[in-house]
Amino acid sequence: MNEECAETDADLAPPGRGAGGTAARPPVVRALLLGGGTLTLGLGVALLLTADLGSDGYSTLVNGITLATGTPFVVANTVVSLVFVGLAWLRGLRPGVGTIVQVVVVGVSVWLLLIVLPTPEPWWGRGLMLLAALPVIALGIAAYLGSRTGAGPAEAAALAWDPPIPFRWSYSAVQGGGALVGWLLGAAAGIGTLAVILLLGPMVALTARLLRLDVSQERAPGGGG
Repeated sequence: MNEECAETDADLAPPGRGAGGTAARPPVVRALLLGGGTLTLGLGVALLLTADLGSDGYSTLVNGITLATGTPFVVANTVVSLVFVGLAWLRGLRPGVGTIVQVVVVGVSVWLLLIVLPTPEPWWGRGLMLLAALPVIALGIAAYLGSRTGAGPAEAAALAWDPPIPFRWSYSAVQGGGALVGWLLGAAAGIGTLAVILLLGPMVALTARLLRLDVSQERAPGGGG
């Protein structure tokens, strides 16, 4: 392994990866990480959307495609998800049960929470909701990826390029690219979108390190990493 790959692995994998890291955890612990992580991620995304200060880059991309083509959101979201996961697979990052669970659980939980969560009227109330959303999303992503059962579309697209690009920056690139394309197609963006692009990748990497979770995923032999 060259030095660049070693540095990248050190960024994502805490000490003890082989003996005591996530891959060595009992199946029940990995299931709890996956279930709890995706539910937490759903809560964070719902808070972000309820704050109404701009969605994440991935959602902005899907919204832009929906507006530009007239395609129903669920159809556009499915197509984009398949494209992202497929491109990551070409880089050797295998999808898994976690890929499906992330899409289904996050989608359903966000849908249900948006029904009951009111958008605060004052700007500072929405700002506080945005500030609360980011660490919750970071915790959810770190936990579900820490189960090492497969990555959802946006995370898979970022992890597929780690190495050579560390996840904290490749995730920002994926979110930023999605936001830019979605905005050019007519979707709205805001301060929340910018916060996700700049802060979320480093926050996920920091959370994973603090919780001693290895967020790297299974790769096919000879894959892009």
